[in-house]
Amino acid sequence: MPDLQFSTDILARIRAGERRYDERAYLFVLAAIEFLQTSLAARRHVTGAELSWACRDFAVRQFGLLAPQVLGYWGVHRTDDFGRIVFTLVRAGLLSTQPNDREEDFAAVFEFSQAFAEPYAWEGVATLAGPSCPDRA
Repeated sequence: MPDLQFSTDILARIRAGERRYDERAYLFVLAAIEFLQTSLAARRHVTGAELSWACRDFAVRQFGLLAPQVLGYWGVHRTDDFGRIVFTLVRAGLLSTQPNDREEDFAAVFEFSQAFAEPYAWEGVATLAGPSCPDRA
């Protein structure tokens, strides 16, 4: 995730509605939305569950085995937190919703302890090995 930051005005609007998350958590969710949208055949509205899983996948891709610790450091411990972040961004004017979207759509989509305990294949191994590296099986 590149080093991004909000302008002072936007951060002030976010902080006016919600103070429990680090600024990077909001930037992370915006980046996860883009990550999800680029994986779809066409850009479209996504559900809270879809975005929650995309946040999990994006976190693993960005932070590997440390994903739950990084998110936790930012104050994100449950999928409900993704919902609070999304709706804070909506109230700040950075995202929009559909009429039947609710913050509760993000509630208990998965348990962090289980979702981040799944086997993790580090993509860097194939990159480091490259085509000229002999197989070490």
